Amino acid sequence: MNGTMGRVPTPRETERLDFFMAQASVLTSFVEHLLGGVLLKLYSALGIHPADAATDLANVSDAFKYEVLIAAGLIAFFLIVRLTLSVEKPNPAQQIAEMIHGFVGDQAEQVIGHGYERFQAFVTCIGLFIVLNNLAGLIPGVTTPTSQPWVPLGLAVLTFLYYNFHGLRVHGPIGYMKQFAGPIWWMSPLLFPVEVISHLARMMSLTIRLYANMLASDLLTLIAFSFIPFAFPALTLGLHGFVALIQAYVFMLLSMIYLSMAVSHEH
Repeated sequence: MNGTMGRVPTPRETERLDFFMAQASVLTSFVEHLLGGVLLKLYSALGIHPADAATDLANVSDAFKYEVLIAAGLIAFFLIVRLTLSVEKPNPAQQIAEMIHGFVGDQAEQVIGHGYERFQAFVTCIGLFIVLNNLAGLIPGVTTPTSQPWVPLGLAVLTFLYYNFHGLRVHGPIGYMKQFAGPIWWMSPLLFPVEVISHLARMMSLTIRLYANMLASDLLTLIAFSFIPFAFPALTLGLHGFVALIQAYVFMLLSMIYLSMAVSHEH
């Protein structure tokens, strides 16, 4: 019985896969070259033997290398927008930035309400960083950085620290802790630990949701390119792109909700 899953890839399909893997290898080498130069200068400044930079770089995961490349790309994009701002003739980069700013601003205004502007930069950066890391998996041979558990965990911890910091800043330590105790004083001993656990669980929820969805999407794409004719992998790439956008939006939206709850004066 000749099933699709058990067939041997044709030479043409093998050639395509080799091509995609080569492209991923070139991208990884490019990032290693950039990081290698930075590490070399840092190690030289600290008086550490330069040869150790190559050894340490080899131990860095590909996911981290792609993260650094994406972060550098975002910084470069925002610098270009800032340096080329024009009211009369906005360039394409500025138009894209304005669309992103408008979209995130509308969402933040609806969720957070008054004073949302001070949080807009954070949620915008979180959303863009996640969506670009998610979309990196569209390059066959490149592992989606957010399919590695420590990447979503790092973003979840950052979000947790950020919204709690602003909750403490707005209400003060005592006022913010009162939110955990609830409105009924005699139920405070019961509600306080429940609320603390609930807040800690938010980190786990953010991490698992993003990690599990992107890992499943990566595995589906890998299986499609390995065993199934080329037409179907194109569909899985489309699905991966859709999941990437949805998961980035959900993470950003939940960050706004947590911020809203932390700084709100209505309890």
